[in-house]
Amino acid sequence: MFSSGKSVTVIGGGLAGCEAAWQIAQLNVPVLLYEMRPKVMTPAHKTDKLAELVCSNSLRSDLIDKPAGLLKEEMRRLGSLIIRCADQAALPGGGALTVDREKFAQLVTEAIENHPLIKVVREMVAKIPESGPVVIATGPLTHDLLANEIRQLIGAEFLYFYDAVSPIVDAETIDYSKCFWGARYRDEPAYLNCPMTEEEYRRFWEELISAERHEPHEFEKAIFFEGCLPIEEMAKRGYLTLVYGPLRPTGLIDPRTQKQPFAVVQLRPENAEMTMFNLVGFQTSLKWSEQKRVFRLIPGLENAEFLRYGYIHRNTYINSPAALKPTYQFKRRDDLFFAGQLTGVEGYIESAASGLVAGINAARYVRGEPLLVFPAETAIGALAHYITTANPKHFAPMNINFGLLPPLERKVRPKELRYRLMAARSLEKLEKFIDQHKLHRGEGKYEGQL
Repeated sequence: MFSSGKSVTVIGGGLAGCEAAWQIAQLNVPVLLYEMRPKVMTPAHKTDKLAELVCSNSLRSDLIDKPAGLLKEEMRRLGSLIIRCADQAALPGGGALTVDREKFAQLVTEAIENHPLIKVVREMVAKIPESGPVVIATGPLTHDLLANEIRQLIGAEFLYFYDAVSPIVDAETIDYSKCFWGARYRDEPAYLNCPMTEEEYRRFWEELISAERHEPHEFEKAIFFEGCLPIEEMAKRGYLTLVYGPLRPTGLIDPRTQKQPFAVVQLRPENAEMTMFNLVGFQTSLKWSEQKRVFRLIPGLENAEFLRYGYIHRNTYINSPAALKPTYQFKRRDDLFFAGQLTGVEGYIESAASGLVAGINAARYVRGEPLLVFPAETAIGALAHYITTANPKHFAPMNINFGLLPPLERKVRPKELRYRLMAARSLEKLEKFIDQHKLHRGEGKYEGQL
């Protein structure tokens, strides 16, 4: 039965909202989780499932000496629902945590809807509730009505950038005779690789940089997030930019020639049945007709049918250094929390991590317990520190990276060793933090390995 006690309202059923709701409920505090889909859809979402992945199906590296891998490990040890479901829906990813997006969303939806302390309400929220606690986790595609409320509350315009999505092709329309399976850094058939000769690459590059694209509105400057640049934007930076970026052939040997190709386009399975493939790194703002024409120049994709074309959309976020505390509380209202990409964290797992902290603190607020600021030496704490202490005049979204964490007390080379030592320090700090504050403990993947 749903408790009638003091509850927390969570607005938004994406990764951050679901993680926040889960953490609150795990602390025995009831949750009202509002999700406007399917009554009101966004330009990017296609289903009514909670935690629907609208861009890539990769949650990036799962290796402990990579910043994304460290962040996921911290979340596992804190009992993250999002990471647990991602692990259960995992596909071969060559060191990355890649998921079957439909299975992942289904697992999260079932867990949330079946929790006795979470009530899902399928309605749009147009106004910020006056009584809290409230967690706003509506993402970069927040509905205009609520966005206006947030704008008035903060007293400032939203910041924004443009984000782009990669196309997906029908597996049955790929010419597999021109492709081979493999991964760059491990012996695993995680990706379907389309090798290119220099002649094939040059033709592709020339057509790509001259192709027609959808342009932003005249009154909006085209600001792109550096970590998710449209492929045509990257290509315009130079002839070899893609060869050293998403099309790099490093570690890939074509079994037909026994040589490393000049360039390689990687296709990543979208589901366990491998009926759909995502063009890795091919987020794009090209017109759909141009995508079909240019991307069919890739060997193996000459007759590819596109199940989803890439597209561009506007992401908005608040100026968190001016608006938020490192607890994810709004500075002028202690019972109001923000989470997800709306805060300026960038990426799936970063969004979920912010929801985890906001959820824990919203529950502690209800329980009359001190709110928590995670150690800056942890990936979770470093993200919160960045978005609340960056220069508000130049604030921009950020993925987790080791540059956000405090340096080690001594210089360490090579960087691989330095990153492992930083990861070990992070997890040691987190373990002490969990014990000190009696937080729920989940099962880590790398316990005892650092």
